[in-house]
Amino acid sequence: MIYNQVCYRTLGRDNPSSLQVYQQLGGYSVIKKILDEKRTAESIIEELKRSNLRGRGGAGFPTGLKWSFMPIHRSVEKYVLCNSDESEPGACKDRDILRFNPHQVIEGIIIAAYVTGAKVGYNYMRGEFEKEPYQRMEKALHEAYQAGFLGENILGSTFSFDLHNVLGAGSYVCGEETALMESLEGKKGLPRFKPPFPANFGLYGCPTNINNTETYASVPVILQQGSDWFSKLGKPNNGGTKIFSVSGHVNRPGNYELSLGVSFKDLLNLAGGVWKNRALKAVIPGGSSTPILPKDIILECTMDYDNLAKAGSLLGSGSVIVLDETTDMPALLERISLFYYRESCGQCSPCREGTGWLWRILNRINKGEGKLEDLAELDRVASNIAGRTICALGDAASMPVRSFLKHYRDEFEQKIRI
Repeated sequence: MIYNQVCYRTLGRDNPSSLQVYQQLGGYSVIKKILDEKRTAESIIEELKRSNLRGRGGAGFPTGLKWSFMPIHRSVEKYVLCNSDESEPGACKDRDILRFNPHQVIEGIIIAAYVTGAKVGYNYMRGEFEKEPYQRMEKALHEAYQAGFLGENILGSTFSFDLHNVLGAGSYVCGEETALMESLEGKKGLPRFKPPFPANFGLYGCPTNINNTETYASVPVILQQGSDWFSKLGKPNNGGTKIFSVSGHVNRPGNYELSLGVSFKDLLNLAGGVWKNRALKAVIPGGSSTPILPKDIILECTMDYDNLAKAGSLLGSGSVIVLDETTDMPALLERISLFYYRESCGQCSPCREGTGWLWRILNRINKGEGKLEDLAELDRVASNIAGRTICALGDAASMPVRSFLKHYRDEFEQKIRI
């Protein structure tokens, strides 16, 4: 297993968020070399493609391919955005990148701006990051400007770029890229219909590239160490390391940066195993929006995009929620459903109405007032939400319901029959 060689490589050093520490690790040498050699955008994109870096925000879309969608050689206003709106229940990895290695995020964004021809960028951070993560990023931005890595004619070149940190107001749906753009424009954070996609019509109607914090932070190391090096850290089609936020019923919850493709068993052992000497019951492998997997399935899984999809779930943001043998599955699902009911923006009828129906039915079951017909109704409502909304919040609300019923229907029936 590979530990902390990419996004968390400043950990263990004094003052890890400082410019001095980052430069000791070769920080900003990549953008300097790119500018000195006047490297082409196409060559950088091809190297990212070879690295098999996939978006770390949840979707897992190939990063190099995404950058290639931008109209690189068109002289129009363009933007790059960093999605630091880490709001998925169970996710806490990006917060620590911003706290301990902010300059690497900044350099990754600068490289994206160079490739796409953007002159302005924004790092959109969740409102709850107002204290330490935001302040660390603000200090890092100031240091980068003072050192000549941001602003006009960066490092004496003809390339200019300005970057700004922006705090959101704590809306889960603003983690969706188009809702984030609406919020940045000063409007209510409502997702947009796609197409058009951001690469053609993004912020202020201009071509826009948007990636997650962990994705941008990976880029300088890929270009510094080489795409082959990064790709071999993981497994085929799943290059590099991934930060797994392990929470729930474990002895050592926390963030673990490990090779993509690490076995779940090894990850669980690193987290100290299941707490209180209890047995494992199930795992939600990618944050609360991903389908739950019982222990007999997850114990055979490797933690990567392809294997978890094959097992019937998703890697998502890598937010691994471990559940022990005492977990009340109907009660847990009610709590998850209440979250999505409250966070629905209300723009789409299936989500606005359906999330409320899901929660009310589950609440009734947990109060001992349910009927066996409610289980079929839950499945029907969830099925009518999935795939019928502008953004993925509808899927996020429906996938847990269908997976809990698939694997733990007997627990729901038992509560109804009591």
